[in-house]
Amino acid sequence: MAKLYFKYGAMNCGKTTTIIQTAHNYEEKDKKVLLIKSSLDTKGATNIINRTGLSRKVDILLPPEVLVEPYLKEGIDVILVDEAQFLSPNQVDELYKISKLKDIPVLCYGLRCDFKMEPFPGSARLLAIADSLDEIKTICKCGKKATTNVRFINDKPTFKGDQIAIDNENNVTYESMCGSCYLKLKEGAK
Repeated sequence: MAKLYFKYGAMNCGKTTTIIQTAHNYEEKDKKVLLIKSSLDTKGATNIINRTGLSRKVDILLPPEVLVEPYLKEGIDVILVDEAQFLSPNQVDELYKISKLKDIPVLCYGLRCDFKMEPFPGSARLLAIADSLDEIKTICKCGKKATTNVRFINDKPTFKGDQIAIDNENNVTYESMCGSCYLKLKEGAK
């Protein structure tokens, strides 16, 4: 029986690089890949793009609350989802059902929480029901394991605002940090 996987990590840990490589690996074995990203992720338009410049066109740019089932075609061997934190809980539930009832593995890649250390709805649902959880690790500038992200607007850290603001749009950037560096920066910003 196929599984629903959630592979999560802080920004710049290689999630998108891994999904591009995973798609390549399946296709190299003549397997049919369905690559999805949420339409809420406007970075790259209809492509997923990693920080080193690798990119790949997605098969589905999935709007919020639109289900995947109508897009499924015969012969899909694997479903890969980038920026899975932007999925709705209903979309995650549907992907779980697809993995079980259609026997198609579903690999979701995304963030566990936002810049305020609050869970994304899609991530919370994935953490609750995924068959397999895998943390993809990266490091903070101090050398410790990075577990969260800090949002910067015009190079200044911010801990307020909407949950979704896309990296490199509207002067927004992010930096992955360990809990200690995150809290020290947050305290210093008060």
